[in-house]
Amino acid sequence: MASDPFDGDVRRLRHGGRGGGNGDPAGYRPVRPEDGMSEPPASPAPADAFHLTPLDIRKQEFRKSLRGYEPIGVEDFRMRVADALERVIRERSVLEERLSALSEQLRAFRERERAMNEALVAAQQLRQDMRVAAEREAQVIKREAEAEARRILDATRAAEAEGRARMQEAERMYAGYMQGFRALLERQLAELRALEGHGG
Repeated sequence: MASDPFDGDVRRLRHGGRGGGNGDPAGYRPVRPEDGMSEPPASPAPADAFHLTPLDIRKQEFRKSLRGYEPIGVEDFRMRVADALERVIRERSVLEERLSALSEQLRAFRERERAMNEALVAAQQLRQDMRVAAEREAQVIKREAEAEARRILDATRAAEAEGRARMQEAERMYAGYMQGFRALLERQLAELRALEGHGG
């Protein structure tokens, strides 16, 4: 990621408390040591020890020096830094709002996904229950059909046996009737022959 062109100069705009001596304006802190003087290295400050706002930049005052920077250039740079910082803050606010909205959408999507998963599991369970119930009902129907078929088969066999018995009884009775009728005819024929013999 490219570095911000104002980053190095913004870090040098730190201020805190009152300014130093020699008529320095309030809020002034030197950005480099005085000529011929060395400044001991400062201990690193914690990440949250310095907060810079656009208003801080616009109110920052610099000590004037014969070898200092051009006041117009410094003022122009300070205004551009403040404008850039305001733009960054606005963009950050927009991004935070967008992140919040996306987080809410993600939460809603996850809730919807969870509800859909629960509905899918419930549908699968219902389908499984319906399949088991259908198989159980089919088994019951099959057993009832088999029992009814056996009952009908037994009744058919019983009716067939009864019909055969009646047929045999009818045949026996018919044979007896025919035998008696034949005997009757033979007696009558014998009587007729006897009458014819007496008449001749």
